[in-house]
Amino acid sequence: MSINGKAFIAGAYEHPDREIKGKSLARIHAEVAYGALQDAGLSVDDVDGYFCAGDAPGFGGISMAEYLGFSKLRHIDSTETGGSSYVVAVGHAAEAIAAGKCSVAVITLAGAPRAAGMRVLGGGGGRGRGWGDTPEVSFEGPFGPNVLGFYALAARRHMYEFGTTSEQLAWIRVAASKHASHNPHALLRDVVTVEDVLHSPMVADPLHRLDSCVITDGGGAVIVVSPEVARDLERKSVKILGHGEGVKHTNNGHIDLTYTAAVISGKQAFEEAGVTPSDIDYASIYDSFTITVLIQIEDLGFCEKGKGGAFVSDGALESPNGVLPFNTDGGGLCNNHPNNRGGMTKVIEAVRQLRGEANAPVQVPDCQIALAHGTGGTIGARHGSGTVILGQPDA
Repeated sequence: MSINGKAFIAGAYEHPDREIKGKSLARIHAEVAYGALQDAGLSVDDVDGYFCAGDAPGFGGISMAEYLGFSKLRHIDSTETGGSSYVVAVGHAAEAIAAGKCSVAVITLAGAPRAAGMRVLGGGGGRGRGWGDTPEVSFEGPFGPNVLGFYALAARRHMYEFGTTSEQLAWIRVAASKHASHNPHALLRDVVTVEDVLHSPMVADPLHRLDSCVITDGGGAVIVVSPEVARDLERKSVKILGHGEGVKHTNNGHIDLTYTAAVISGKQAFEEAGVTPSDIDYASIYDSFTITVLIQIEDLGFCEKGKGGAFVSDGALESPNGVLPFNTDGGGLCNNHPNNRGGMTKVIEAVRQLRGEANAPVQVPDCQIALAHGTGGTIGARHGSGTVILGQPDA
């Protein structure tokens, strides 16, 4: 069953704060949920579907349903794929709506690692579920791997295989910083140069500090509705055209670090949407590190494998005139990476672009089709990818 045109995103809301003290995780979930409902012109009484992931406290959907006041739920989903969970959830919500399981679905993300003391990826202090009992930890834990190291492995391998350079990676951060300079809510608003990136401290060779994402509190929510509900709303809704998801792991040590599960999720999403990469006007691409962006651009088909370094250079990702305008809110590199789970903000900015509501200097003219892509886990080991393609309501 295709979900193309079977569901719409009617509301989107990003928490304005990047450090939140004195609020519970549940309250942050509530603030973003109610913000998205207000944006859509709906109320808690309209909600009959709720989607969350591992950042939701307690029993996830069960605990949050009560806290949020969702008394009419008939469908819940707490699929956990890390930072891609919320892109995956958009597809799952569309599937549920197409199958008649619900008609108004709320998807939420919230976290407060920064307020709890986390300032670097892989550090302590975040709130959420622990991974100490995962099946891989007894095999990998004794060797002391961390998030930075895993991504550095992927970057170094890509450089070895294809000649990718640190200068090329730096262009990704430059584009993100230019976009963030127009976003009053972005954590980092200073524009940087390629030289700034290369001269920033090395954190895990070959990745520099400015190749890395920010750590923020906050969250976001989107509302996915049936076509019937969308028709009755005053706010402009965005059509869900296609969705895909995939998982990639170490394959018992036989792992190729030069590609991600985007090769699986992207192919599915494009086929269902009936479009190609050349049709995409704007792309929200997961940016935990600059190397994450570069490899995913290749895997999603925007350029040939190994050609990503040349593709992203010289302003190609800058909006509005670049070849592929990306992450016009500043992305996880500069704006917001709430609870180290950036998939939600990728969907939200894609919705803004299609509504014509992105920050004016970076709004893509006549944006008709947008892509949002998320990655959860680490591309240096195991991860889950989610891709969603969105379009204008009359697409």
